[in-house]
Amino acid sequence: MKKLSNLNWAWIGAVVGAIVGYWYWKEIGCVTGTCPIKSQWQTMVPYGTLMGYLGTDLLQSFFKPKG
Repeated sequence: MKKLSNLNWAWIGAVVGAIVGYWYWKEIGCVTGTCPIKSQWQTMVPYGTLMGYLGTDLLQSFFKPKG
C-alpha cells in the first residue's frame, strides 16, 4: 500500500486526459471544422493531457496529508 501513496497520480491523470481528449475529438468534436481546439486531434489530445494532469494534480494536493 505504501507504493500507491508514492505514486504521482498526476501522470496517470495526464494519460487518462489524453485518451479522453482523443475520444472527445472522435465522438463529439467540431463538425464544421471552425473550432480551433476541437477540430483536429493533434490539438485536442495535448489539451486533454494538460487538463488531466492539472486536474489530477489539484485533486492530489487537496487529499495530500498535511504535515
